[in-house]
Amino acid sequence: MADDSTDTFRTGRTGLVVRIPEAEPVVGGWRERFDPSARAGVPAHVTVLFPFLDGSRTDAHIHSVLADILGGPPAFDLRFERCGRFPEVLYLAPDPDTQLRRLTGAIADRWPEAPPYEGRFTDVMPHLTVAHGQEEAVLEEIEADLTPRLPFTSRISSVELMVHDGTKWRERASFALGTTRS
Repeated sequence: MADDSTDTFRTGRTGLVVRIPEAEPVVGGWRERFDPSARAGVPAHVTVLFPFLDGSRTDAHIHSVLADILGGPPAFDLRFERCGRFPEVLYLAPDPDTQLRRLTGAIADRWPEAPPYEGRFTDVMPHLTVAHGQEEAVLEEIEADLTPRLPFTSRISSVELMVHDGTKWRERASFALGTTRS
């Protein structure tokens, strides 16, 4: 999800993600080596909201509200056809990212005490992290390997609530998209 700081991997920390299983054959080996969240149990994903509420607060009521919010938007497809960079980070860029931004906005609007990335960024850009905390030469090597293996498409039909149990990130709940009837 975020980085390898001890605060990110503390007991009770939560995040909302969309899994991208189609990415695993493409990025799995690189993520295991160069993305601390992969080694901590987080699958290939795009973050919807991190951090979310503390795990002690994510009770049946919170799950019900999340199910209502996430049940409105329909399932959608994401296409990954290019790499992008942040400082010391290589990621795959989802296209289009509009639906992801809407999901993030809807949840952050409902829980303003849980702004994306604790409000550190003015524009939260959806992305699938492949490598974090690496020098430019390493990122270039990874990108050269990934580029010919793109594009791929992933169907997004749910959002997962992940919680850190003190050792690993684990899925606590899954919320299906498009289940609310008007």
